[in-house]
Amino acid sequence: MAKAPATVYVCQNCGKQVGKWLGKCPDCGEWQSFVEERVRASAGAAKGMAARGGFHLREVKPVAFGEVASQDDARVSSGIDEFDRVLGGGIVPGSLVLIGGEPGIGKSTLIIQVADKLSGQGQRVLYVSGEESERQIKMRGERLGLKAENVFLLPETNLEAILNEVDNIFGTNEEAAPGAIIVDSIQTVFSSKIESAPGSVSQVREVAGQFLMLAKNRTVPVFLIGHVTKEGSIAGPKALEHIVDTVLYFEGERHHNHRVIRATKNRFGAANELGVFEMTGAGLVPVANPSEMFLQERPQGAAGSVVMACMEGTRPMLVEVQALVSKSNYNYPLRTAQGFNTNRLSLLMAVLEKRVEIPLIGLDVFLNIAGGLEFDEPAADLGVVAALASSYKNKPVDAQTAVFGEVGLTGEVRGATQAQVRAREAQALGFKKIVMPASNTAGLERLLGVRVVGVRSVEEALDVLF
Repeated sequence: MAKAPATVYVCQNCGKQVGKWLGKCPDCGEWQSFVEERVRASAGAAKGMAARGGFHLREVKPVAFGEVASQDDARVSSGIDEFDRVLGGGIVPGSLVLIGGEPGIGKSTLIIQVADKLSGQGQRVLYVSGEESERQIKMRGERLGLKAENVFLLPETNLEAILNEVDNIFGTNEEAAPGAIIVDSIQTVFSSKIESAPGSVSQVREVAGQFLMLAKNRTVPVFLIGHVTKEGSIAGPKALEHIVDTVLYFEGERHHNHRVIRATKNRFGAANELGVFEMTGAGLVPVANPSEMFLQERPQGAAGSVVMACMEGTRPMLVEVQALVSKSNYNYPLRTAQGFNTNRLSLLMAVLEKRVEIPLIGLDVFLNIAGGLEFDEPAADLGVVAALASSYKNKPVDAQTAVFGEVGLTGEVRGATQAQVRAREAQALGFKKIVMPASNTAGLERLLGVRVVGVRSVEEALDVLF
């Protein structure tokens, strides 16, 4: 006699499972988040795992550490340089990559371009779509001018049906080329062994676990596209981000042409790596020099505009920070920051008030990182301070000057990481002067065509700039 499905209550915020309904989740503290879900009992753990997947599993045995072949040279280029940079140098066979972003940001456009490039290398790609039919995908591909001869489209949402097609596409030869599997999106795929709606915590966890086993066992790279919540995080349990090898977030403003893809987790490369694309009629085009793009519309001779040298992963970037300080008409002055932490802005304003005697507390202050970018590294402090002081004094900073450095509570300017990389990026873009922490100037005195000025305090930095 078949065993009846077990009933559990699952928190849709964190994935906590309990045997009875609770009003508040004891783990994450969320109210009214428990939903009843019924899970079918699996017949045999290991045997059932291989059987219900429907794809060929290679035999796995213990292997000595020294006998394992290195994969340093096993990366496969996606054909898109900026995408390879974010992944850490290329696609690692057997990796599980999660790509998240807002609707319409360009996730599907990017991934079908990657599929086309891999197809051009002779690799087979299985594109699983739970949101579009094969004709809709073909229409989008034709609009982008793609050929994608070795891309196989599968409009399916049932996990077991998808896994049954794996051997048909990739065969059962363990030495075959890795190819790739793309799932758009993971929230639409469901397993028939779990009696809950697609996108629920249990479904997302089960689907991700099955694709993880597939990727590792068959060394096939799998790309999962995920929806994001209104807070900007990937929908589903936080465990989803722990399961995958790499988490990429697609960012960008609808009113800007550029898109940014950022790695927040990467087991095979640097975290916080960043790739920049431009959205065009022909799809997403990689931007080889983002600093030049973000500075091309910078106003000349405008007070409150300062160029700061920042780092995103291993990439140096020069960006414009704009500040506007004006008289307040309210009892509580406005504090608005786009692309920069508001609490950090208040701290730097207090430093200017206390250490340099620039009275900003009773004024409205607006701060913006041009281009819709977001930076939270400490080395951006000195650029923000310079922009605030420039707007307050109504004196522009020299357009050929770049700044960077961390500002402490006593007004000191602390050293920043990878100072030489930042300085050489400024040199490459034609900047003539760099104001930076004095502790970072060693080795940069003879930087060709650039005057390097080391400062130890905010007061000293403002004296140099104005």
